[in-house]
Amino acid sequence: MVRLLEYNHLFAVGTIFAFLDAWNIGANDVANSWTTSVSSRSVTYLQAMCLASVMEFGGAVGVGARVADTIRTKVVNTDLYAETPGVLMLGMVCAIIASSVYLTFATKVGMPVSTTHSIMGGVIGMGIASVGANGIQWVGSGSGTAVVNSGVVQVFLAWILAPGISGIFGAIIFTITKYAVMLRSRPVYKALLTVPVYFGITASLLTMLLLWKGGSYAVTLTDPQVVGVIVGVGAAWGIFIAIFLCPWLYCKVIRDDWTIKAYHLPLGPLNLRRPDAGPPPPGHCGTRNFYQGHLTQEELDTRRARAVVSEEAPRGQGVTDEEATLGNGSPELKGNNATNTASVSDDGVVNNPARRGQLLPPEGIQNEKQPEKQKSIVGPKPDGKWYSGSVLFWYFKYAIFRGVDVDIVNSQKDKRTLLTGDLEAMHARVAHYDNKTEYMFTFLQVMTAATASFTHGANDIANAIGPYATIFQIWNDGALPEKGKADVPIWILVFGGAALIIGLWTYGYNIMRNLGNRITLHSPSRGFSMELASATTIILATRLKLPVSTTQCITGATVGVGLCSGDWRTINWRMVLWIYAGWVITLPCTGLISGLLMAFIIHSPRW
Repeated sequence: MVRLLEYNHLFAVGTIFAFLDAWNIGANDVANSWTTSVSSRSVTYLQAMCLASVMEFGGAVGVGARVADTIRTKVVNTDLYAETPGVLMLGMVCAIIASSVYLTFATKVGMPVSTTHSIMGGVIGMGIASVGANGIQWVGSGSGTAVVNSGVVQVFLAWILAPGISGIFGAIIFTITKYAVMLRSRPVYKALLTVPVYFGITASLLTMLLLWKGGSYAVTLTDPQVVGVIVGVGAAWGIFIAIFLCPWLYCKVIRDDWTIKAYHLPLGPLNLRRPDAGPPPPGHCGTRNFYQGHLTQEELDTRRARAVVSEEAPRGQGVTDEEATLGNGSPELKGNNATNTASVSDDGVVNNPARRGQLLPPEGIQNEKQPEKQKSIVGPKPDGKWYSGSVLFWYFKYAIFRGVDVDIVNSQKDKRTLLTGDLEAMHARVAHYDNKTEYMFTFLQVMTAATASFTHGANDIANAIGPYATIFQIWNDGALPEKGKADVPIWILVFGGAALIIGLWTYGYNIMRNLGNRITLHSPSRGFSMELASATTIILATRLKLPVSTTQCITGATVGVGLCSGDWRTINWRMVLWIYAGWVITLPCTGLISGLLMAFIIHSPRW
């Protein structure tokens, strides 16, 4: 084997764009996976970034596949390049360039796309340019699911299968949760009873995912043993949660013990013997308001009616601007005469001769505490030359942490594009459930998202850098990888994992603020249902060897859960259409870029 030193430039260019491709996977694919947790307020953006970084990198380097398909989707026969491995190396460089350029554009405009389909389109384009359309495998060979789990046909099938199946699972899971817990009397007690059950089911499903969609580790268990492991892990985890987490939740949520901390979790049942904590100190926030900033239909109608009355009132008569709103928007009756003679009717109308017709907001709006503005991590830019230490450090913080300073949830409510529509009206049609009950599901959602993130790192990272591993192996050995398999050195896994994390931290916020609540209103119970449905779909597809995309699964589950509100208007269909359009144009766009680039190079004159 002879290293192809004459192709050093191809290896260098491939390395640069492979980094950009992995960077975009973090900024687009991984960010899209964590949007649900952040939009539900189960975790903050900073917490999501930390969890995703640890789980993705741990999955990629710890159990990531050490051997990857030269072309994962098997759309081009690599044997056609046996005599000219350098051409395949060039083709992979063109495919990575096309994929990274397109993903950069999609991430910039906030369009979640399938990164697997992106690199696949690049491979198809370079394949047509180099060996012709007959060299492309349009349909898989064999019988059964083998016909659709390889070849170009798998992309078209994924457009239907992934969102459809995950949407059905999402609707089933949330419907059960809705009628078994959320709409029952004393729902917080029902949630406490179901938490161990849901944790056990989630652990069993995620164990299936790790066993059937594993990375470098080999599972040598028989089918009965696999079933035993799945059931055993779920039961053991459910019992563990019942012993340690449930008593802690009972004290914190039901008994309103504001003194209990996370480090009290290991005490388990002993927490039930804690004395009464008494009233909380002034300024204590209590349970997080997961619906903060989202109005009910009654509150929205009242606010808009008040705005109409204020606009129609003649200037200088009736309500002045200063009297109309004060503080957080609630009216205040000013003046002794107004205060003494005013009364408020049941429908929120002020019965005051001087202010007749003015509307008061519902009590929930009047008393809602406004969220405190979070402290900026980046901070203001210091004075000095651009090359001074303090300014350079500020630029570093700005590049890495500027997303942390972005209020993701509130950014999702900004009406900056035609895609958002009337988000207030859409959110108002969604039912608001008990906050304490919602809090119970935050732990489930974090567990589901973190484990799915670990599995994503174990599988999708190696698959995404498969073309780069092929470039390296051809450059290093001077020959094609044997049997269509490229060895993946550990440094390539570290390289891909690091690029992914950098992309997630530096630009993941852009995808997050364009999704989540812009599709439908999120809450922990809904978010857990979405993520569990997505994981279930991936598990089922893995077992049946059907092609699905993580991006498409979570989008379908979001729509399925949103429709459980009983009103199709609770879904932003314009945003759904925008996302679907992104899936459809991914393959032709990357294929066109890669094909044109490949054709331009191989048909250029030689000196």
